[in-house]
Amino acid sequence: MTPARRRTPAPPREDVLVAAMEMIAELGLEKLTMAALGREVGMSSGHLLYYFHSKDELLLQTLEWSEGRLGAERGRLLTRTATARERLDAYVDLYVPDGHRDPHWTLWLEVWNRSQNAPADARDRQAAIEGAWHRDLVALLAEGVSRGEFRAVDPDRVAARLRALLDGFSIHVAIGLRGTDRAQILGHVREFLDENLLADA
Repeated sequence: MTPARRRTPAPPREDVLVAAMEMIAELGLEKLTMAALGREVGMSSGHLLYYFHSKDELLLQTLEWSEGRLGAERGRLLTRTATARERLDAYVDLYVPDGHRDPHWTLWLEVWNRSQNAPADARDRQAAIEGAWHRDLVALLAEGVSRGEFRAVDPDRVAARLRALLDGFSIHVAIGLRGTDRAQILGHVREFLDENLLADA
C-alpha cells in the first residue's frame, strides 16, 4: 500500500505578497512570473492561480498590500506634532519614488497599464487607493488653511492639481527619465507649494 502523500500547506497570503514585492524589487517586474513566484514560496503556478485567479489579481493584491503599509506610514506622518507645511513636505517625500525602478511605483505603473481592460471591481479598488491619498491631502490642506499657514485656497482643487503634478514627476523618476532625479523633483514641488500655498506669498 502506497503511503498517502503529505500535502504541504500553502503559505499565508501575506507571505506570497511579500515575496512578490521582494521579487519586483530585486529582479524587476518582468521576472515576476507565476512559476517563478511559485518556486520562491514553494507552490506550483497552478496553486497560485487557484488562490489569485490571475496575474492581474495577484498584482492588484500586492499593490493593495503595499499601499496598506504606505497608508499606515502616511497616517503616522500626518498625525505627528508639526506644522501643516512640515507634514505636507513629509507627504510629498513619501509620495515620490525613491529612484529609478522603485518597486512600489513599478508595480503601480503596471497595474495602471493593465487597468484599461480591468473589470469594474478592480478599477474600483484602484480608485479606493487613489481616494485615500487624496482625502488625506485635502484634510491636511484644509487644516493649513484654517490655521492661517496656507492661503485661502480650495483644498480639493489644490489637492487634485498637486497630485497630478506629483504623479507626472514620479513617473519620470520611476522610469529613470534622463535629466530628472528625485532631488530635482522635490525642489520643483517645494517651489510650487511656496508659490501657491504660503500665506504671505
